[in-house]
Amino acid sequence: MFATAKIGRSLSKQAYKTEVSELRTQLLEAQLALKEKDVPVYVIIAGIEGAGKGEVVNRLDEWLDARGVNVYAFWDETDEERQRPPAWRFWRAMPGRGEIGVFFGGWYQCPMEQAFKGKWSDTDLEQYLRGVRELERMLINDDAVIVKCWYHFAEDVQRKRLKSLSRSDRSRWKMLPKKSKFSEQYARFEEVADIVVRETDIGRAPWHIIEATDGRYRDTTTGRILVTSMQHALTAPEHDERRLQDSPSGSNGDILPNSPEARVTLLDRIDLDQTIDRNDYRERLEKLQNELNELAWKAYSNKISTVLVFEGVDAAGKGGAIRRVTQAVDSRLREVIPIAAPTDEEKAHHYLWRFWRHVPRAGRMTVFDRSWYGRVLVERVEGYTSHANWARAYLEINDFEEQLTDAGVIVQKFWLQISKEEQLSRFEARQNTPYKRYKITEEDWRNRDKWDEYRDAVNEMLARTSARHAPWNLIAGNDKRFARIQVLETVVNALRERV
Repeated sequence: MFATAKIGRSLSKQAYKTEVSELRTQLLEAQLALKEKDVPVYVIIAGIEGAGKGEVVNRLDEWLDARGVNVYAFWDETDEERQRPPAWRFWRAMPGRGEIGVFFGGWYQCPMEQAFKGKWSDTDLEQYLRGVRELERMLINDDAVIVKCWYHFAEDVQRKRLKSLSRSDRSRWKMLPKKSKFSEQYARFEEVADIVVRETDIGRAPWHIIEATDGRYRDTTTGRILVTSMQHALTAPEHDERRLQDSPSGSNGDILPNSPEARVTLLDRIDLDQTIDRNDYRERLEKLQNELNELAWKAYSNKISTVLVFEGVDAAGKGGAIRRVTQAVDSRLREVIPIAAPTDEEKAHHYLWRFWRHVPRAGRMTVFDRSWYGRVLVERVEGYTSHANWARAYLEINDFEEQLTDAGVIVQKFWLQISKEEQLSRFEARQNTPYKRYKITEEDWRNRDKWDEYRDAVNEMLARTSARHAPWNLIAGNDKRFARIQVLETVVNALRERV
């Protein structure tokens, strides 16, 4: 894999000067054009020790407009990062649309180190790299440009380079034990790097192997690769349909006969007539809330996080169900995140970015009042995103939730359902009650007019995203008290199994 990085390529001072003059202009023009098109750029800088990765980044910072470039180095994990899924630290650093993010090592630093030290098995490494491929595929499908550069040279060149660095006061810090451990076992590190690079060398996010023997060659080659990648993104045609074809989870919606009996959905199978006696409700509510309070503290002690997702038709009682949960959990342990239309900052990122930001720390609970499922519900039905985008989202959402549960997070999802007649009754009650009037909007009435379309979208969502590790719980909501008890019982059972 790295043979082409050991042949002694170089660039003379004069050739470098000529090359850079044109290259800087092209880089700035491409950067500005991508900013106008709202295209984010990810630049991964990785490679062998002593290859001058820091020098490359400093050169790019000089050649590009630094106001649109952010550089991230993922060194030792902070306490905050250790208490969340591994991908959380990277999602926080994702560049906005029109920005360039330069990542030292990026999501490749961890697998390199763990595999090199022998702390990961081959299965562990493959599982992680599979997640990396999915992450990069997801970012590319969201119109991102990913440029991955690996810097390499021969072992004898590395020895000379590191010896030279050790004599320099400005560079001696690079020779600290933690920084030089890879160079002491050149062959072993190259073996690990070969596996990682090969396994993540995907078509639309390939690795560029760059010889780092000569700094002028290294820097100009990096600049040329970056500008070519950006120019390609500017000239590439719209590819929504290609995205849909590439997606393993691409959906065209359920194609069914038109008769009512053939279009029965999971929602139609919910027994909405279930009720609970008021006295029985009060007794069970108190018992469940007391147990939930104890379990929440045990989860905190055991550093087990919980994510609860609440979705449902308008006026189904999500707010009331959420309050019965939060009443039982100490406010220091939980947070409720109401999801509305995205802000400008949120629109500038991948749609999952705003949800990654709220992933709870170890031992805490986050309750989402509406969630990432808006992508396959309101955005699908109302046409706020393309068919290719919402069809691909099932795979992306499943991957997101799998990352949470792989990190030990409890994930429970609730769909609250009421009949169309019950919804009308609640809408009218809200309109006629002054202190409830704020709850009803014109949008609620418009959504009601699309009841069947939402029903079909929900049915497909349930079918494609309910998993054993992150199940959907269908809640009969015509009787609010019954629904609240159902929700509490589910949460209590989920925590009881883990703590």
